[in-house]
Amino acid sequence: MSVNLTLANVDLEYGSGKERVIALTDVSIQIKAGEFVSIVGPSGCGKSSLMNMVAGFLSCSGGTIKLGNESISGPGADRGVVFQEHALFPWMTVKQNISYGPKVNGWSKKNIDARVAELLDLIGLAGFANAWPKQLSGGMKQRVAIARALANRPEMLLMDEPFAALDAQTRRMLQDELLRIWEKTGTTILFITHSIDEATLLSDRVAVMKANPGEILDVISLNLPRPRDENSNEFLEARRRVSELLKRASNPI
Repeated sequence: MSVNLTLANVDLEYGSGKERVIALTDVSIQIKAGEFVSIVGPSGCGKSSLMNMVAGFLSCSGGTIKLGNESISGPGADRGVVFQEHALFPWMTVKQNISYGPKVNGWSKKNIDARVAELLDLIGLAGFANAWPKQLSGGMKQRVAIARALANRPEMLLMDEPFAALDAQTRRMLQDELLRIWEKTGTTILFITHSIDEATLLSDRVAVMKANPGEILDVISLNLPRPRDENSNEFLEARRRVSELLKRASNPI
């Protein structure tokens, strides 16, 4: 399996002199094509900043970030982003929201219509093409946000706590939906979460970060079959490993 994303000795600093803040230091990780990797860590450790650099919204102060063989220098259609808030355009229908990226990138109407129909079927909302965001539940909005992020056929999907604002039942349903979509599309996923259970349920690997400054403490491989039984001894042991490392990250001394 080829390497899709490479972060090598990545630093992020703000300000200078006495105002200088080291947000991230010496972050290095490789993510293989088609892999599902989650990042967990205490608040303020730089998880979202790291994802914003991969998305191209922030520039790193040092080190390199590459997707394939290309250095990331800004946002691009090769990366789709899903935020905690769905960020749908309220003045656009579901179809128009999903169409936005391909339209900006010059796709033909025929190809856009085909892609939208494919994605609506994938997320189970084929009957809601002409609905407005205000007519959708929170879970439905996030499904549309995922479809919009996938519309350009990106190499990678970046997800910053996409289910954190949802109730427990909807969150669990969308976790299953995301796994189904990931398995069907084969898209590489980098996923930020505060939930140890969510990271253990979804991921091939979990990167645990510490704060002050933000850096990756360790990366845990989860060799668990799917679908995962959250009550199995194997799952509980994997969860314990992530939890213990997160405790170290939160209390490094």
